[in-house]
Amino acid sequence: MRSFIRLTDFNLEELLEIFNIADNIDKYAGFLEGKTVVMFFPESSIRTRVSFEKGIYLLGGQSILFDPATLDKKEEIKDVCGYLQNWADAVIVRHQDIKKLEEMAKAMDIPVVNALTKDNHPCEMMSDLYALSKMRANYLDDEYLFVGTPGNIGKEWKEASEAFGFSLTHCSPDEYAIPGVKHSNNLKEIIKGKDIICTDAIPQSFLKDFGEYMITKDVMELANKGAVLNPCPPFYRGEDVSADVIDSDFFVGYEFKNSLLKVQQAILIYCMSE
Repeated sequence: MRSFIRLTDFNLEELLEIFNIADNIDKYAGFLEGKTVVMFFPESSIRTRVSFEKGIYLLGGQSILFDPATLDKKEEIKDVCGYLQNWADAVIVRHQDIKKLEEMAKAMDIPVVNALTKDNHPCEMMSDLYALSKMRANYLDDEYLFVGTPGNIGKEWKEASEAFGFSLTHCSPDEYAIPGVKHSNNLKEIIKGKDIICTDAIPQSFLKDFGEYMITKDVMELANKGAVLNPCPPFYRGEDVSADVIDSDFFVGYEFKNSLLKVQQAILIYCMSE
């Protein structure tokens, strides 16, 4: 059994095995029968929580939900985990501090799955890359561009590029550059030659600095032929993306995130397998 905290904890072969499990998810009916997965999600979580909870149900398992704030009480986390693993077969955690997840993984013999921290979002990225693999045969040879701040999604694209080995460039004002990633402050120039354009919502306090970095249909037309726009939800028309580009064929579409269901099931299966 293994925890799923960072993509860079795995090699490419292991990550592609998770994709293989997702391809054959029907073979795993009943995998979680008699098992309990404890989930820590805030009320604001929609996509990740719904897809995990439904995925556990479809595999025959039981899910029990807590607010992540319950992990921040005075009791030491190793003591919480010492008792928790008596009844839980896996734990899924959305918490701002990745160190909390690492402490939980160290304290328990059952898998801990990272459902988002302020540093990364590995399940989301696995789903995106799986969906891209179904759209584009050479998705790992594509040129990726991330436009946005160095938040958890930008950092996760860096982590994914290191784990999967694809080329990634970051575009933003210079003061927002992600360390260790190729960078440009000129969107209309750097988007040329790119295939996969990724964005993240811009925090309100940074919007004034990103006025020239909104992805529009005209900007997308500067990218390679067949390029696609993959905005991380929630996105906001008129801020990180324009309304016309979301209504265009460049947008990967809402069904793109449908992969979350079986990819997250596959992650649980992989991590819980002996």
